[in-house]
Amino acid sequence: MICNKSILLAFVGIFIFFGSSSCQAQLNESAKPRVIVSSDIGGTDPDDFQSMIHLMMYSDLFQLEGLVSSPFGDGTKKDFLDMIDIYEKDYKQLLPNAPELPTPKSLREITKQGQKDAAPFKGHTTPTEGSEWIIACAKKKSDQPLWIMVWGGIEDLAQALHDAPEIKESIRVYWIGGPNKKWSINAYSYIAEHHPDLWMIEANATYRGWFMDNDSPNDLKGNAYYENYIQGRGELGKDFIKYYDGNIKMGDTPSLAYLMNGDPNNPTGESWGGSFEKIHRSSRNVFKGGSSLQDTVAAYATVEWRFIGPEISVPEDSVVFQIEVQNQTWPGYYMGDGVYGVRYSSKKPEQGSYKTSSSIAELDGLEGSYISTVPWPGKATADDYQLGPNWYSDRQNPALFIEDQQGAKTISKYRKEFLMDWAERWKWLEK
Repeated sequence: MICNKSILLAFVGIFIFFGSSSCQAQLNESAKPRVIVSSDIGGTDPDDFQSMIHLMMYSDLFQLEGLVSSPFGDGTKKDFLDMIDIYEKDYKQLLPNAPELPTPKSLREITKQGQKDAAPFKGHTTPTEGSEWIIACAKKKSDQPLWIMVWGGIEDLAQALHDAPEIKESIRVYWIGGPNKKWSINAYSYIAEHHPDLWMIEANATYRGWFMDNDSPNDLKGNAYYENYIQGRGELGKDFIKYYDGNIKMGDTPSLAYLMNGDPNNPTGESWGGSFEKIHRSSRNVFKGGSSLQDTVAAYATVEWRFIGPEISVPEDSVVFQIEVQNQTWPGYYMGDGVYGVRYSSKKPEQGSYKTSSSIAELDGLEGSYISTVPWPGKATADDYQLGPNWYSDRQNPALFIEDQQGAKTISKYRKEFLMDWAERWKWLEK
């Protein structure tokens, strides 16, 4: 009996040991942040290719659940797939140092096509493969949130929230705004107005600390890092030189770096991806009949012009005029009852002007101006979108600006630490 009892206890001990190891493995796996990246890769700015290279080289640190192509311009999910093909060529060499890197096959399986066009005035259209994937991932049972890193247009997130608003309970968003907000202003306005309780980091300028390298050591400056730490290292290194001649930009990477260092549950703390402050309103200015240089708005604010014209027999949200602002053109919409509207957001402080064009005489040739200033969100107005308790944005302290870029020093201070960490991974691809 003593012998049998000893055997039984030994067996139980072995079971507990292996059971604990298995549970620990699951715990470690679940501790990895769940991530979907929505990117305009292949669109108007090639820096997303640089950020994608960085993402793949660090993908062992995350549960990567989706790669959604949400471009403006010519990009499609094929641009993601092309980058995965390059990653596959370096995969075996990377693996000994990071055995939990996802397989190229698994990355291809989670790559989805999102919305290719900017949302109309109402801020949403029809579901896409990408928006439906966001919903499906958000609805998975998990003890941690799904982080949605938006590197471009926010249309697919807006569509997902429209179609399944309950996912707000399960997601957290880090959006690289600024220029992306300008192009995605209708989708953004929909989210701010109808989903103000979203957990959101809106980085309109902070991210620029990633590539504004005024205070960097010479070997880490954007035009030197490639030669010093990337050149000659793997197929990914060969590809990197194709974008900005290898100069470091990677303006979307701070969203991922936010999860790599610091406490992501506390946006007001310190991290590689910046430090932010809570905002309770999103600046919005509605100008009925136009604006002039007497009108000052906050940079990154929603600027909405409304004009009066004839009542016409077209569906609401039809594009019936255009507005040119700062040498770029946006569609203007019929809102019904003889009211016409268009939105814009400046990506920086500026003195701007606009001019409309239309086959409708009353909407043709209207001109005006405005001035946008920092800090965001500026002075309160009755038109502002009122936000919930978990919306964060760039810090307003002037000491944290780089030139006119609000909050950028909260990232630039970690530039050396981050880039040297990445340099260690590039060593894995040395021959």
